[in-house]
Amino acid sequence: MTVRTEITVTGLSVEVYRHPISHPVATSFGVMRDRPAVFVRIEASDGAYGWGEIFANWPAAGAEHRARLLVEDMGDLIKGQSFASPEAAFESLTSATHIRALQSGEWGPFRQVIAGVDTALHDLVARRAGRPLRHLLSDAAGDTVPTYASGIAIRDAARMIPEARALGFRRFKVKVGFDDDADRARVADCLDMLEGDEILLMDANQAWDLARAQAFIGAVADPRIGWIEEPIPAEAPAADWQALRDSSDIPLAGGENLAGFETFADALARRQFTFYQPDVAKWGGVTGCLRVAGDVLGAGATYCPHFLGGLVGLQASAELLAAAGGPGWLEIDVNPNPLRGEDAQLSDRMRDGDLLLGDGPGLGLEAPCEGFGRMRTLTLSV
Repeated sequence: MTVRTEITVTGLSVEVYRHPISHPVATSFGVMRDRPAVFVRIEASDGAYGWGEIFANWPAAGAEHRARLLVEDMGDLIKGQSFASPEAAFESLTSATHIRALQSGEWGPFRQVIAGVDTALHDLVARRAGRPLRHLLSDAAGDTVPTYASGIAIRDAARMIPEARALGFRRFKVKVGFDDDADRARVADCLDMLEGDEILLMDANQAWDLARAQAFIGAVADPRIGWIEEPIPAEAPAADWQALRDSSDIPLAGGENLAGFETFADALARRQFTFYQPDVAKWGGVTGCLRVAGDVLGAGATYCPHFLGGLVGLQASAELLAAAGGPGWLEIDVNPNPLRGEDAQLSDRMRDGDLLLGDGPGLGLEAPCEGFGRMRTLTLSV
C-alpha cells in the first residue's frame, strides 16, 4: 500500500487547558498545582487533519507560552507551507528555528513545539491512510503495550499503589529525592506492599549529586526495584554517570531531558542507561523518538517512552512503543487528570498490566478535547 505523505498545511490551531487539582503533584525540584495540556491541530489542503501535544508541565506559565510560540513565532513556518513528509517537516522546522532559539535562548520551548507539530503531522498522514499510527510506522506493531503506573509521590504510596493495582497495573514508579532518610524507609514499605512479580521503580528527578545518589541506591538496592530514574542531573559529567553505573546495583534510566540525535547517540555509546526514555512531547515527536527507539533497541538497551501529560501525547507514546517493539513499558500517570483520560476509561483498556490499543486511524482520537471546554484557558489559530 502506497501512503501519501506530502502535506500542504492550510490550518493551524492550538488549545491550552488547565485541570485544577486538590492534591498538588510534587517532584524533587518543584510542585505542579494544576495539570496543563497544550493540544495542536493541523489541517491539510485535502481536508485531512491531525493532533499533537506540546510539553507544558514546566515552568508553571509554560502552557500559554508554548501556544503563543507556535502561533506567533512559528506560524509563518508552518501554515501555507508544503512538506514532503512529517520527517521532512521536522528537519525543516528544526533548521528554520535554530537562530530564533539561539537568539532567545529558548531551545527547549522551540523543540517542544516542533515535537507537537511532528506528532500532529504523523497523525494526519495515518488518518488519511485509514490506519492506526503504529501500523503505519511498523507492519509488526502489536495491539497491546505493557505499562507502569507513574507519578506516585512516595509519601502517598500506601494509598496510590493499591489504587493503581485496582486499575490493572503491576509496575509502580514512586517519586523520591525529597528527604533521603524518610524516602529510604518509605521505599522499604513499598517493597513490602508488592505482590507476586510486581515491580517497584524509582524516579529522583535529578535530585542528587553523585555521592548522594550512590549512598541512596546502596541503601535501598533490591532485585524487585526495576530502575532508578534520573538520580543525578541529565547534564552531569560523563564520568559521574560512568561511576554511578559501575557502582549501582539498580539499573539506571533517563532520557526525558536529552535532546538531539547526537546527544542520544553519545549516551548510547557510553552505555549511560539501561532504559532510555525520550519524551514525544519534549523533543523529537514521532520522527525523533522512533529513530532513537530503533537505535536503543539495536544497542541492546530498552526503550521506555517517557510521558506525563495529556491524552494526545499518551496515545502517541503508546503507538510509538507498539511500533518500536522491544521489552519496554508505557508510562501512565495515575494522578487524577481527565486531560489524560478518565480512570474508568483507562481501566477498561487494561488487561493484565497491558494497555489495549484501538483500531481507529492515526492516534485513534477523533475529538481529544471533547468535554474539556470548562478547562480551556487559551485558543489561538493562524
